[in-house]
Amino acid sequence: MDTNKITGNKGEEIGVAYLQQKGFAILARNWRFRHWEVDIIASKGMFLYFIEVKTRNSHRYGKPEESITREKMSNLKNAAEEYQYQHPEWKYIQFNVLAITLVKEEVKEIFMIEDVYF
Repeated sequence: MDTNKITGNKGEEIGVAYLQQKGFAILARNWRFRHWEVDIIASKGMFLYFIEVKTRNSHRYGKPEESITREKMSNLKNAAEEYQYQHPEWKYIQFNVLAITLVKEEVKEIFMIEDVYF
């Protein structure tokens, strides 16, 4: 398996545990519609969260959150629209980015950028 894919999978596992610890209920992981994908769909209170997880093993090529492109966020928005269409009970939504930095497979830094606009 590709090293980037392994790092990404590990980051998503860490992200799910982090979110659950913060009181989020995980509704879906790697939810897909057509060619769009949402890493994590979660809920907390009356809000539905669409969460993009970015994981890096170092800052050599920048911080995790710096690698999110406008196109990626546009795809996330498109996927979210379809998810909302399929689940109309959710009226309040939010887009978040979960940035994770690992050093030797251990979490060095994890933080969430909330209510991301694009």
